[in-house]
Amino acid sequence: MESQQTIEQVLKRQFGHDSFRGQQREVIEHALAGKSSLVIMPTGQGKSLCFQLPAVMMKGMTLVISPLIALMKDQVDAAKKSGLNAEFINSSLKPGERQKRYQRLAQGKIRILYVTPERFRKDDFLQALSQNEVSLLAIDEAHCVSEWGHDFRPDYTRIKEFRELMGNPLTMAVTATATKKVQDDSLVQSGVADETTRFRVERPNLVLDVEEVYGTEDKVRNIFGRYHQIKGPMIVYFSLVSTLEKVKYELQRLGLQALTYHGQLPDKVRRRQQDEFLKSDDALILATPAFGLGVNKPNVRSVIHAEVPSSIEAYFQEVGRAGRDGEPAHCWALFDEDDITIQMDFIKWAKPDPGFISHCFELIKRNLDRFKIEGPEFLREQMNFYNRRDFRVETCLNLLERWDVISWQNKSPKTIQILSEIPEEFLAKDRHSNHLKAQNQKLYELVELFKQSDECRKPTIYSYFGVKLAEPCGRCSICLSKAQ
Repeated sequence: MESQQTIEQVLKRQFGHDSFRGQQREVIEHALAGKSSLVIMPTGQGKSLCFQLPAVMMKGMTLVISPLIALMKDQVDAAKKSGLNAEFINSSLKPGERQKRYQRLAQGKIRILYVTPERFRKDDFLQALSQNEVSLLAIDEAHCVSEWGHDFRPDYTRIKEFRELMGNPLTMAVTATATKKVQDDSLVQSGVADETTRFRVERPNLVLDVEEVYGTEDKVRNIFGRYHQIKGPMIVYFSLVSTLEKVKYELQRLGLQALTYHGQLPDKVRRRQQDEFLKSDDALILATPAFGLGVNKPNVRSVIHAEVPSSIEAYFQEVGRAGRDGEPAHCWALFDEDDITIQMDFIKWAKPDPGFISHCFELIKRNLDRFKIEGPEFLREQMNFYNRRDFRVETCLNLLERWDVISWQNKSPKTIQILSEIPEEFLAKDRHSNHLKAQNQKLYELVELFKQSDECRKPTIYSYFGVKLAEPCGRCSICLSKAQ
């Protein structure tokens, strides 16, 4: 292992930081000593640095397996700004550019490479990778390895096989949220269960409260009041864009202007709204859960969930975007029991059954020219959709792209290409059924947490993630009422 001074020098010279945050130093020193680890680190606490800094100091290449195609370019761009020799390879690249990166990889000219686990199905990738010595394997969003995780990815279960192909390199699995069961399963599936040290970081600066509300009007009053109660930037999360837009309108009527971020906005508008929020010291942004991924704003003072999230994992990841500077931050969940059915629908639509996926794919293959003209609306029409909120078609297209079954540049229908058939294991009915049951169980556990009114919720949350915390937080509304 390099000396402590050398680690500090690399931190300053390469990344521009004067000191480490939380347990970053311990994790990095552990890796430089040649020991694998599972790092449970809340959003915004610097997980990427934990494997990027060792990548600078170690010989050979670092391979990062990540499920997030949409974020890879931003992650690599940020790494390049720090002077790192980083690159990504995924289905968003044009074939010519992908081949160029394969060539660079085969020549050993890439030090840090981001790929999805599905990339290991490609022989040309495996051939290029085999020309390298992989000294560190980083598994980003490691909860995807486990079938019990809230974002299970089938190809993540092959990581043990991938490690063997690379000669079983040092491995660092990182995630923001994983239950004890998911942690254990992820380590077994990755083949590092017997050689791994676990690092966990809690968030003592966050105050977590739940307030029961009834309808949109009640939510608007709460958001308006909380914004004026807590000074500083605020994020309000919604499940439905329609609710978000309605709340925005009602807040405007009260004289409060809010930024917005959701998938129905053009990319340029989303980027502009995000940039404005990042620069502001008091902005309010209304957003769907995608907001916050890859965004680092240390001084968010409050997060509100205006609708029920999908799981405790999702909830804790999103509240983790508050108080990243270590200063106190307050988070409220506005709990309306009518919102539970929304999440039940979302779970169903986010996990289309295998028959639905197969039917969508066959429609595209048989009507390729028509799809190029009409896009996803053609599929929605053919599948006889009557609920405008139902996003199963969009989910299917994302899955087909993730599996390298199709490619389309910037999700433009006219650029779509069929690359292969759907691998049979992705259409396993038993796996789909089990995952659907697991997701509904997670929603039930979240609802039970929100209904908990006699004991501090923080110990319950930490216990859910395998962390023993005997003491209540002492600052939430439940603790304060008991102290009176």
